[in-house]
Amino acid sequence: MQKMVVTQRACPARRVPSGEPVSIPDGQFITINQSLGGNYTVTWQGNMLRIDGTDAEAIGQQPEILDFEDLGTDDINEDQVWKALDSVYDPEIPISLVSLGLIYKVTLNQEEKSVVINMTLTAPGCGMGPVLVGDVEYRVAKVPNVEVVKVELVFDPPWSREMMSEEAQLEAGLFF
Repeated sequence: MQKMVVTQRACPARRVPSGEPVSIPDGQFITINQSLGGNYTVTWQGNMLRIDGTDAEAIGQQPEILDFEDLGTDDINEDQVWKALDSVYDPEIPISLVSLGLIYKVTLNQEEKSVVINMTLTAPGCGMGPVLVGDVEYRVAKVPNVEVVKVELVFDPPWSREMMSEEAQLEAGLFF
């Protein structure tokens, strides 16, 4: 799907596979290599980067809108955190991390305005692990009243396809 575009504004991105934050300046030529799960894998100055779909207008694409209802409280709403998590997709297959069964636990601390997420990867050596962690941090930080997001990678219990929702198994062709 390679497509060359010019950035319309400075655009936050993360280096693949390290997840290191990068800012692509306004007016830069980039190549869109792939769009999966609402995010974009691009090449800029020889680097492979991931741009979150919520920043897609910066590269002339239709942005993904994460809309959270104002509940009129200063508390973090756990349902909104799960909504944000369900909007994060595996970079190699367009299935959400929640449907894949990769999110094990969400802990809210209302006093500290923080969220701690225990998640796993489909394989301990997954090269996209840092990118997935960055995706989770970026999206959950958009939830109202969240000031700190911490993702802890855990591998116990080990992930297996049985942890996937039935819909995700059907979509991935694993349900029989």
